[in-house]
Amino acid sequence: MAAKRGILVCGHGSRNEDAVREFEALAATVRARFDGELVAHGYLEFARPVLAEALDELREGGATDILAVPGMLFAAGHVKNDLPSVLNSYAARHPGLRVRFGRELGIDLKMLRAAAERVESALPTDDISRHETLLMVVGRGSSDPDANSNVSKVARMLWEGLGFGWAEVCYSGVTFPLVEPALEHAALLGYRRIVVFPYFLFTGRLVRRIYGYTDRVAARHPGIDFVKAPYLGHHPLLIETFLDRLREIAEGANAMNCQLCKYREQFLGFEDEVGLRQESHHHHFEGIGTGSGNGGGHHHHHGGLDHDHAHTHAHGHHHPYPRADHPLGPLSMKGKPIPE
Repeated sequence: MAAKRGILVCGHGSRNEDAVREFEALAATVRARFDGELVAHGYLEFARPVLAEALDELREGGATDILAVPGMLFAAGHVKNDLPSVLNSYAARHPGLRVRFGRELGIDLKMLRAAAERVESALPTDDISRHETLLMVVGRGSSDPDANSNVSKVARMLWEGLGFGWAEVCYSGVTFPLVEPALEHAALLGYRRIVVFPYFLFTGRLVRRIYGYTDRVAARHPGIDFVKAPYLGHHPLLIETFLDRLREIAEGANAMNCQLCKYREQFLGFEDEVGLRQESHHHHFEGIGTGSGNGGGHHHHHGGLDHDHAHTHAHGHHHPYPRADHPLGPLSMKGKPIPE
C-alpha cells in the first residue's frame, strides 16, 4: 500500500498576532496549492498549534510520509537543531511514520527578486539618485555566524544588482552591529538617503523596533532622508521558493550546505561548539502567546536523533554567544530604551 503524504509548514511562532496571521496566510496558500492533500502548520513556540499538534492532525488524517518544510530564511539554530529535534522525537514515538525535513529558504534568486521589489517599492521619485543612496539590510541576528553571513550576501547582491552607492548590514539582536549604532555609522558616510530594509519574512515586535530605531536616528540627522522599506511578507516569489523546497524533499534533492556549520567544523571563534548535543528547549514556550486555540499550556519533547538532510552530528541549544560583549552587540543595549 502506498504511503499517504502529508505536508507540514513549520513556523517559529510569535506573540504578535499580526505575525501569526501572516504565517497562517502562507500556510493557507500552500494548502490551496496542494488542494486535496493533507496540509497542516505548526509552531515551535508562542502560538498554536504547536508542531506536535500539527503532526497529530496529519497522522490522524492518515499521513504516513510527512514533508516538513521550515518557514525560515536561513539555517541557524532553529533549522539545524530545534526543528529536527522536535520532528525526529515525534517520529521516534510513532513507528511507521516517516518525517522528511526540508531545507531553509536560503540564498535564492527568487528570494532576491522578491527583496529587490520590496526595496524598489519604497524608493521615492525625486532628485536623489541611487548613487546617493545607502542601503541598510537588517537581518534577524543569530549566534550562528553562517546564518549571519548570508545577510551580508543578500545585501551585496541587492547593492550590486540595484546600483546603490553603498550598502551596510546590521541585525535586530543577538549579534553585532545592532540597528541603532549601525545607522549612526551609516549617517556619517555622506549619503543623502538611507533605505532601511528588514530582511524578515513577517511582521512582529522586531520589525517594529527596526522602524523605531530608524525614526530615532533620523531625528538626529534631519539632513538625511531615511526610508523604511517593507519586509518580505506574503510575496508571490517567496511562496514559489517555499513550494520549491517542498518539491526538493519529494524528489530527494534536499541537501543543506554544511561547509560552514559551526556544529560540524571548527569554525573560527566557535571551536567549542562542534558536536554539541541536538535538543530543543522551545517546549517551555510551546503554545504560550497568541494564535488560535491558545491555552497557555506546553508539551515536552526531547530527543537526540540525527536529522536526515546530510547533517549527521548532534547539536546543543542556548550555548553562550561568544561575541555578546562586542561594543556594538547585544550587551551594549542593557539599560537603554527600546522603541516599540
